[in-house]
Amino acid sequence: MTFGQCSTESSLFRQSNNLAHARFVWCSDVVTEPGPPSTVRPSTRAWVTRHLNSDERVTESETLAGGITAEMRKLTIWTTAGFSRNLVLRTYTEPASVQHAQDSLERESAALTTLSGSAVPVPELLAFDSTATHCEYPSLLMTHLPGSTVLSDAGVDDRVPLLARQLVEIHAVDSSTRPREYQAMTTPDTVVVPARADATVWAAAIDVLRRPVPTYGGRVLHRDFQPGNVLFDVSQNATPRITGVVDWAGASWGPTDLDVAHCSTNLALLHGPQWGPRFALAYEEAGGVLSESTLTRQYWRVRDALACSEEVQSWASPWRDAGRIDLTPRLVEDRLNAYVSMLMECGH
Repeated sequence: MTFGQCSTESSLFRQSNNLAHARFVWCSDVVTEPGPPSTVRPSTRAWVTRHLNSDERVTESETLAGGITAEMRKLTIWTTAGFSRNLVLRTYTEPASVQHAQDSLERESAALTTLSGSAVPVPELLAFDSTATHCEYPSLLMTHLPGSTVLSDAGVDDRVPLLARQLVEIHAVDSSTRPREYQAMTTPDTVVVPARADATVWAAAIDVLRRPVPTYGGRVLHRDFQPGNVLFDVSQNATPRITGVVDWAGASWGPTDLDVAHCSTNLALLHGPQWGPRFALAYEEAGGVLSESTLTRQYWRVRDALACSEEVQSWASPWRDAGRIDLTPRLVEDRLNAYVSMLMECGH
């Protein structure tokens, strides 16, 4: 299947299985013009108010940039004493996302509860309404974390080790309640081969998906750990520091290789194919444990890269909106092709 000829069957498969890969670039400093609290839907606003302190009220609502499957709003909360804080409201409004919102919100709420007090900086869960019993649409309310996503090429050498160490900390979480098993994001029949790709290489890559799924020792996975879901302190002249990991709607149980593979694919598209294996190496240098088998490592990395093939432009669109206008459709497609070729050549 050539690039851009995604079938209806493939699209339906993606809608039902790909919320874990929902593309959202969480730019906490990038918002639309502030609006009054009335821009929050009436029933949802009443629900939010019920979860505030008695002396608090919503005074402002701003739409966070980057949301695709969910509407994200930063709410400004004021007290009668003049103190303020910010919360974030996630709302699923699109029909395709509403259909799976209950699963996504329950995964996210469980993950935020599990990670509360851990070494992983996550928002505090305040409330969620996964079935829209009280709100117009399924919604989740949480605290707002400081920091911003950083997607530029400048400083990537410094950020990759931080990303790797943060992912090691996520995988070290000892969860007494195991999250739901991971979902595969592609099949051999749903892969979309880029127009300028080496057909022989991609045919071999697709055959990798036909191998039996490797056995693994499971860990808690983020399932969409990538630069668009990690916040950094971007203070001038400050040493890079992670201030938050967000968007836990795909939290799952599965192999650490899968989370590493997903971040590797993202870095390969953002910064160049060489950054995929560099991240995997940084993860191991930070103490992370991956499969000892070269073929098993290849399986998970190829699987994630080929899953990206089906929606590669949807992946890159939020990056361009966030300022990476150099990431043209052709460049991103070519980087994916080069990365898949690298995985098939190196075998890991």
